Amino acid sequence: MGTVKGRIHALETGGMVDGPGIRFVAFLQGCPLRCLYCHNPDSWNFGKGREMSSQELVDEAWKYRTYMKASGGGITLSGGEPLSQPDFVLDVIRKAHEKDMSVAIDTSGYGLLDRVRDCLDEADLIILDIKTALAEKHRELAGVPADRPRRILRYLIQSRKPLWIRHVVVPGLTDRRDNLQALKEILKDIPSLEKFELLPFHKMGEEKWVQEGLQYSLGRTSPPDREFMDRITSEFRNAGIPM
Repeated sequence: MGTVKGRIHALETGGMVDGPGIRFVAFLQGCPLRCLYCHNPDSWNFGKGREMSSQELVDEAWKYRTYMKASGGGITLSGGEPLSQPDFVLDVIRKAHEKDMSVAIDTSGYGLLDRVRDCLDEADLIILDIKTALAEKHRELAGVPADRPRRILRYLIQSRKPLWIRHVVVPGLTDRRDNLQALKEILKDIPSLEKFELLPFHKMGEEKWVQEGLQYSLGRTSPPDREFMDRITSEFRNAGIPM
């Protein structure tokens, strides 16, 4: 059987926050988004990273199978934007399944549905980062319009794919009441939603922006305070949204 090659930004073993259990996390190189709060701008360029075949990636993950199996973990394909390498992602999923390893895709949902449908269908879990619930604000925040992510989200809801959803709370951008209310309404209509995470904005990637010669516009933005995060988390939980 042939193998497909992809470009890898980084690999992480023992991941604990990118899906259930202990994860082998592959951060794929290349992303069409330009999120203002991105902490890995060095993953944007599609020409960087190292080349790796799908078989090599699965073989590397296989070394950690004991930990993954015992914890209910598996492989997570993150980025960058993994849906920008759909042929590679699909081949990793299929080769991992041959070895009875589960695969999650951690994505912004930015892809052409016709190109990424098989990836979405065959992955065991989709971890979707909703940048903003206000479609008209999506380009301002992420550098691209919301049409593709919204179409992907609608497809995942219709197909009842197991979903984790994440949302980064950025003061002055995504902490607005209208955004949070719209997000709550979206989440209430997803029957296959298993977990929702509100993540506080941080500036740990600021140094990478400088190294990449990029202007970081959120240098004076502080993380949201704990009291605010606790309050909105309670609001979502009280609305029946799994946290």
